[in-house]
Amino acid sequence: MAISDRTVLQFSSSSSSSSTLSAKVHPLVIFNICDCYVRRPDQAERVIGTLLGSVLPDGTVDIRNSYAVPHNESVDQVALDIEYHHNMLLSHQKVNPKETIVGWYSTGLGVSGGSALIHEFYSREVPNPIHLTVDTGFTLGEGTIKAYVSNNLSLGDHQIAAQFQEIPLDLRMIEAERIGFDTLKATTVDKIPSDLEGMESSMEHLLALIDDMYKYVDDVVEGRVVPDNKIGRFISDAVGSLPKLSPSTFDKLVNDNLQDNLLLLYLSSITRTQLSLAEKLNTAAQIL
Repeated sequence: MAISDRTVLQFSSSSSSSSTLSAKVHPLVIFNICDCYVRRPDQAERVIGTLLGSVLPDGTVDIRNSYAVPHNESVDQVALDIEYHHNMLLSHQKVNPKETIVGWYSTGLGVSGGSALIHEFYSREVPNPIHLTVDTGFTLGEGTIKAYVSNNLSLGDHQIAAQFQEIPLDLRMIEAERIGFDTLKATTVDKIPSDLEGMESSMEHLLALIDDMYKYVDDVVEGRVVPDNKIGRFISDAVGSLPKLSPSTFDKLVNDNLQDNLLLLYLSSITRTQLSLAEKLNTAAQIL
């Protein structure tokens, strides 16, 4: 596939409000993409792959899985291993038949002429595919994640450009996944946070969210912000889901959980010490 005559136009989500399509990506997909990027061949500048998932009843594209596709990319052409792509798709559908192709991904920031050709291939696999980009190079200081759809701009019968329009992307995850994702997208990490550090980070994040909720409610009561019924229902559902516990009972639950974490840390430390001691005794026995 030659790319020398390809023109690519990229628009942000604020450039146009005509698109109603949106996407939701699971953190497993992001972790898979980053893992494939780390394991890429030395000469490869980026990795690409297939996105699997389904379209929800409201039209949202739910991206739940992915796999890398080998490719060769040069200045003027792109070559995909189509046979490998189809074999991987058949293998995935044997495990989960409900997952179908919903688009493709690439590492890097933004799109290029090669992206237009690859998108054209996936357009033959599925109507209106999603193009997900993950900036593993931290060009803007963090791992930027964006989703696009593409439309061909034509003049008569002649195609003059491929327009990539950014669409809303929802990255939802539970708190444990968010801690891992925040560690992954940081430019420098001294060490993986422990369970206690993860709990501390979760509590700080929770307190920040509670402060934001208090501020919003106060602003609505004081008339500084126009009330939003949807947000009000979300707050009501969140407050209503809280169990009715006395302060002493809540403190006991937190302390019990803290003690369990400390016990796990103690047991893991003893295990590491025992393994290290056994290794040294084994080495000494071999020398003697």
